[in-house]
Amino acid sequence: MGISTYCLHQRPLPEVLDALAPLTDCVEVMDDGPHFLNDAVPLENHSFRYCFHAPARGVNIASLHEPIRKASVQVLVQCFDVASDVDGPVVIHPGYFTWPGEREPAEQRFHRSLSELRREADQRGVRFFIENMGNWDYFFLRFPEEVPMLDDIDLALDVGHANLNGCLDGFLSCRIAHVHLHDNDGTKDSHAPVGSGTIDFRPVMDAVRRDGANPVIEVETLEGVLRSLDALKAL
Repeated sequence: MGISTYCLHQRPLPEVLDALAPLTDCVEVMDDGPHFLNDAVPLENHSFRYCFHAPARGVNIASLHEPIRKASVQVLVQCFDVASDVDGPVVIHPGYFTWPGEREPAEQRFHRSLSELRREADQRGVRFFIENMGNWDYFFLRFPEEVPMLDDIDLALDVGHANLNGCLDGFLSCRIAHVHLHDNDGTKDSHAPVGSGTIDFRPVMDAVRRDGANPVIEVETLEGVLRSLDALKAL
């Protein structure tokens, strides 16, 4: 069971890795804010299996403004560079459109970015997944019917996000490669401990086993991680 560094995101990354070492052999680095990586050096003191959540704040690979779109792709490619050094996959966000009438051209930009990212990932031997979004207006990939827009890129299922949109069952019918595990009450993206909200994690874990997906606990506190581990073991 993997654990995201999000649970201790305000502490220096080396301290976080030390704290997670007794709990897991797989860490997803929230490569943003205090844990943003310029290289893989901070990861070398541990033997974790690593995966990465690429920078998402301020990044939009579906932007209609070409300089922003290109820069967003380059930010993700930098994450690919780090990931290639430790042989880890990367989770990215699908981007968004600003106004309702811009969805179609933004989707065209999204596909352009995907083509560029696929080429850069292949050159580095890096696998990447695209995460479904929560109940935020104008983001792509909020609902299962949007999965075909990913072409052949695998889905990273964020269970909490799917619950916010009332469509977790639909996403569980899709093939998934990576899973973010956290709970909520269906109204707020609280990243609460597993078992503390309204999500039934039994079918989630059935889908994880079915597809051989990589499950990662992505809650906002270390205490929440411990509670989540206990709840998942009970399943």
